[in-house]
Amino acid sequence: MTKPSERSAARLAAVQALYQMDVAGKGVTDAMAEFEAFWMGREVEGVSFKQAENAFFRQLLIGTVEHQREIDPTLDRALASGWPLARIEAVLRAILRAGGYELGFRKDVPARVVISEYVDIAHSFYSGDEPGLVNGVLDSVAREVRKGELPDRTGRSASRTEA
Repeated sequence: MTKPSERSAARLAAVQALYQMDVAGKGVTDAMAEFEAFWMGREVEGVSFKQAENAFFRQLLIGTVEHQREIDPTLDRALASGWPLARIEAVLRAILRAGGYELGFRKDVPARVVISEYVDIAHSFYSGDEPGLVNGVLDSVAREVRKGELPDRTGRSASRTEA
């Protein structure tokens, strides 16, 4: 049985690999191999990297890359007007893309879990407003791609009907 912490570590590793692919132009196969061989579950330059669920890491990385053309427009719609995904800083873009992938294509993971996990990842990189941005954007994406899973903005369950 996979521990939740190994799933969290897989998400963090996927975000880091997506970032590296974005800024260094690495391919998915090279990034995946490098992270599995040299980062996950190891200590690098005094920083310990937690053991991650490799299969989940691969699914996140490959899925995000394969579905990026579907994910990016969804994220663009959720972002403030005038701030398309292309203008967002690379780490933040990687967090949003991975979260967007999970919300859109991993229906086995509850939307609240996905949002919470990626907000936590944002907190590990940022101390400003960025985690709030991640929360708002992924909440908006969840409401678009998983209609009815989250309560409406008044707090009522979306599946409840009025008499």
